[in-house]
Amino acid sequence: MRLRSLLYVPASSERFIAKAHERGADAIILDLEDSVAPDQKQAARDGLKEAVVRVGRGGATVFVRVNSAPEMRMADAEAACLAGAFGLYVAKTELPGELDALAAHLAPIERQIGRAPMAFVPLLEDASAVLEARAIARVQRVIGLAAGGEDIATSLGAEPLPEVLRLPKLLVHLAAKAEGKLSFGMLLTIADYQRLDAIESAAREAKAHGFDGASCIHPSVIPVLNASFSPRAELIAWAKAVIAAARATGQGAFELNGVMVDAPVIARALNVLEQANEFQ
Repeated sequence: MRLRSLLYVPASSERFIAKAHERGADAIILDLEDSVAPDQKQAARDGLKEAVVRVGRGGATVFVRVNSAPEMRMADAEAACLAGAFGLYVAKTELPGELDALAAHLAPIERQIGRAPMAFVPLLEDASAVLEARAIARVQRVIGLAAGGEDIATSLGAEPLPEVLRLPKLLVHLAAKAEGKLSFGMLLTIADYQRLDAIESAAREAKAHGFDGASCIHPSVIPVLNASFSPRAELIAWAKAVIAAARATGQGAFELNGVMVDAPVIARALNVLEQANEFQ
């Protein structure tokens, strides 16, 4: 699944919903949480049935970010399910049991309407959740993990500095990859979406670490994320050369342009080519 760029869209904003399908994001996250005022949450939830269809018209995968309070989370999830959203961004997930309860609530609804089970992307937003990351990643419906940098820093009583956030974000990333799941985010928190050069640098660093994509709040960032989380032309050329040499030599280990190539390198080259085909 191609999820390089995930654009947050307030589920209460007609203006943003109307344009979301034109932005070129791989996924749209209709937000019922932070970007929606308390007195607008019910109306935003009620509007999901129409909003999910509208933002997905361009082919983007549609998620809904649900609120963290248990009753609101269940109501949000049910509305998203009935509206046809692919999955849920589950805000402030702390324990795998929360996701199990959510899945149990959704299962009879999904069976009744004949739809596939909703996918989950838990948002880990405090120190406790980070330390539960691998257990959370093991939950069957989870397809990926994301870490909330600002919230994690707050839970630590810290500032959201790169040196503060790097370790918790990498821990969440490692947990996701250990369980074969996607990993979303960047190791730096860049609040100013106009700093596209800085965002590009952070996204390329994240890609080098194996992150699969990142979310954003402004459409100007989408082309940067799509490019940064796609294999670079020179990397694709390298991968093709490795695979061609492997086939030509018929050996498990060989030298290519003065560099030793063995099974792990060949596997990485195959992965690059697989990604390149997916992103064409």
